[in-house]
Amino acid sequence: MRDSDNWASTFYRSHTIGQIISNGEDMIGQEVTIAGYAESVRGRGGICFVMLRDGTGKIQAFLKRENLEDSTFEAIQSASRESTMVVTGKVAKKRPPKTPEGSPSPPPEYEVTVASGELLTTAHAPLPVGVIDDVNVGLDTRLDNRHLDLRRRHVNAMFILRSKVLQYGREHLIQEGFNEINSPKIIASASEGGTNLFPMMYFDTPAYLSQSPQLYKQLAVLGGLERVFEIGPAFRAEKHDTYRHLNEFVSFDIEAAWCDDEDVMGVLERMIHTIWKSVAEQDSHLIEIINEYRDSQDLDPVVVEVPKIPFPRISYDEAVKIVREGGGAIEWGDDIESHHCDLIAEKHPGFHFIPRWPMSMKPFYIHHKEQEKSADGGQLSRGFDLNYGRDEMTSGGQREHRFEVLENNLRSMGLDPNDFTFYTDGFRYGAPPHAGWGLGVARLLMVLTGAGNVREVVLFPRDRSRVTP
Repeated sequence: MRDSDNWASTFYRSHTIGQIISNGEDMIGQEVTIAGYAESVRGRGGICFVMLRDGTGKIQAFLKRENLEDSTFEAIQSASRESTMVVTGKVAKKRPPKTPEGSPSPPPEYEVTVASGELLTTAHAPLPVGVIDDVNVGLDTRLDNRHLDLRRRHVNAMFILRSKVLQYGREHLIQEGFNEINSPKIIASASEGGTNLFPMMYFDTPAYLSQSPQLYKQLAVLGGLERVFEIGPAFRAEKHDTYRHLNEFVSFDIEAAWCDDEDVMGVLERMIHTIWKSVAEQDSHLIEIINEYRDSQDLDPVVVEVPKIPFPRISYDEAVKIVREGGGAIEWGDDIESHHCDLIAEKHPGFHFIPRWPMSMKPFYIHHKEQEKSADGGQLSRGFDLNYGRDEMTSGGQREHRFEVLENNLRSMGLDPNDFTFYTDGFRYGAPPHAGWGLGVARLLMVLTGAGNVREVVLFPRDRSRVTP
């Protein structure tokens, strides 16, 4: 019978394995029904031991032929690894292993003495990806068999951690007065200019997949919502093959009225601080699982060190100076590329902002103040990036709220203002100064988990060569 007071109680189980392990002594002698994957099956003749695993842990199930129907016992005893089954029995404490005299006793372990059970499905063998075996397979093979790859403890832990990051980020933004919105992903024209668009036909109308919720979150702010955020997908038809680029990605996006670039940099650093602090306080067990795997691969452990705020602000002018002093070649107005960021990261290895970029390098909707010039006389913008070490995490800034300047910016970037009237018309009727940013969730997870490739922390990544599974 399902227990309405226990969320884990379903038709197939009364408890999760994690509930049994965590409640330990209180569960001894209690009858439970558990379901999961057979991680290992051993035993001959009249006894059988199954290490049963669900998403919360694993526990040994002990079966005796005399307690079950022969057909049930035979089916479970001969089951292949990763087959699924359900068993019912009483919780018991396992006999502890012998330890040398004077050594500390190991923590107690529990098992289920099975009275009945059923083999639900039989897994084919051999498995294309090892679940508990330390077998090295390529990332492509793992992604082709993601359903099995996810059963590996450290991979599973990374995606539970991803869910937590989304939760903590969402809760922080709500606490700071932001309201969640959802913008369309089928759009009539480019959100950010350029040619990195996926074209499609929307019935009889040419359309594109959205590059960003940028223009729509601004329109929401113009409509009086004032503080909005979205956690959703965006699409870029960029022909990258790097460890940190995908063609479909999910990001945190915010927009806030009556704010400048410095205001929303504050929102961003506080949100990241909250995420790191929450993970450090509540999810250390997930980091431990990830580090167990990293240790087996001779990789440095992940350390969740809560970043101090405010993050350093290194202006574009100052960044160019650091690069030149470090021996790098860069001219004012050049992009700050990864090899430049390596030089900056020597001084600022953690999170750091790079504000006040040249206006010529930022999208048409970024704000500028005519009197703000570089030492070289170039027009500075109110746009900024957030980097972690050498990697860019965020792009954002104060937006242009003056209708005439917006149209001039579009023309100067080779875009036709008539193609953007759905957006610019909103600025004809009074627009508040406002600012915002977009932060890729996967890049945040790369920092938290130590993943060397963005595909590691995206459930089913989409790049130039992958559209399945």
